[in-house]
Amino acid sequence: MLEDQEEKKGKSDFYHGAPPKSKALLVSVYKGNVEKGLCEEHLRELELLSETFGVEVAAKVPCAIRKYDAAHFVTEGKLRELKDLATEIKADMIIFDDEISPAQQRNLETSFGIPVVDRTGVILEVFAQRAQTKEARLQIELARVKYQAPRLKKLWSHLSRQAGSGGGSGGGAYLKGEGEKQIEIDRRLLKDQIDLLQKEIKEVRAYRETQRSARVRAEIPVFAIIGYTNAGKSTLLNALTDSDVFVEDKLFATLDTTTRKFALSNNQEILLIDTVGFIRKLPHLLVAAFKSTLEEALQADILLHLVDVSHHMVEEQSKTTYEVLKELSAGEKPIITVLNKVDQCPDKSVITRMRLQYPKTVEISALNKTGFDVLQDMMIEELMRRRTVVTLYIPQSDYALVSEVMRVGNIIHQDYEDNDVILKVALPPAMIAKVQKYVVES
Repeated sequence: MLEDQEEKKGKSDFYHGAPPKSKALLVSVYKGNVEKGLCEEHLRELELLSETFGVEVAAKVPCAIRKYDAAHFVTEGKLRELKDLATEIKADMIIFDDEISPAQQRNLETSFGIPVVDRTGVILEVFAQRAQTKEARLQIELARVKYQAPRLKKLWSHLSRQAGSGGGSGGGAYLKGEGEKQIEIDRRLLKDQIDLLQKEIKEVRAYRETQRSARVRAEIPVFAIIGYTNAGKSTLLNALTDSDVFVEDKLFATLDTTTRKFALSNNQEILLIDTVGFIRKLPHLLVAAFKSTLEEALQADILLHLVDVSHHMVEEQSKTTYEVLKELSAGEKPIITVLNKVDQCPDKSVITRMRLQYPKTVEISALNKTGFDVLQDMMIEELMRRRTVVTLYIPQSDYALVSEVMRVGNIIHQDYEDNDVILKVALPPAMIAKVQKYVVES
């Protein structure tokens, strides 16, 4: 009975939300002094993630190790130090910045006697808290179920112990069979749940494909705002379009894509999409789960890579964004790098280095709405690279076509001759075929 109570005490109830007023000890490991600074930065980010989740951070420990321990991730000596510190600060949760295996998690929970989770678990829970649309909620639930599946064993280990201590071989065998049977039942239930979630996501995705097809038919150019979490993407969308997308100074304030129509300074209509922020050590489960949401960025004509140039790890954050894009097979998309918060940047040499590294770069302050004219000029220029300039003579009797050309194209010159409307216009490829018979000069 005592063993059962200890097992339940160590078992994490993390996946139903952190206990109220939880105090956590954060742990990140590194090898060699050269990695210590990066380790400390990762701990600062994990602290923001934990606070976003609703956990009070009692202490952060950069943990130097020579080798990883297969059973407990950290060596026996480090484990004793961490246990003593957790007791001293009265922590009721341990959070590792690194990904730990299900077996390591079980062993660590047994050693600490309190829940132990890793960065992936925290990110999953933050996403679960903040997802708003049906698609995002379904994707998160799918990721959580897949994350929980290999951790099923710990939920029923106390049944196996009961089996070993039962009176007589019959009772023991019966209880052991029940424990094994329960694991199999849960595995089957999880598999059924995964199949159901994947089916629902497929249905939602089909609806979104219909919406996207309508946008393609309308030939409205699409710009997707991408970048590291908390870089100011929603602030930029709000500032450009005078909308009221939710903004908060927390990681992953935005999880669902938001689309707004916007007219550039040359009256060209475009669609702006605000996407989920990227983060270092992004769990592969989430990359897969959110791929359909991130496909909004993949399907965009041009990406606006927003960078918080005032952040002291800006270059690493930019590198992370490109790594995630590459993982999503979107690394070859046209990209405009937008350096945000330039007014808050303490080291102007960082701006110079970013400009040298990324050729198409513009400096702005989304909060103060400065640099927007240069940004729009670069967006127009990038659109022009993807278009063909033609001169059209369209009869006024076909004025519906004139209206469509003016809506989707960039008008360079407009005139009238007899009953014809003369337009010199930059058009997207799909529209060229539609107006081919009216082209008089390319």
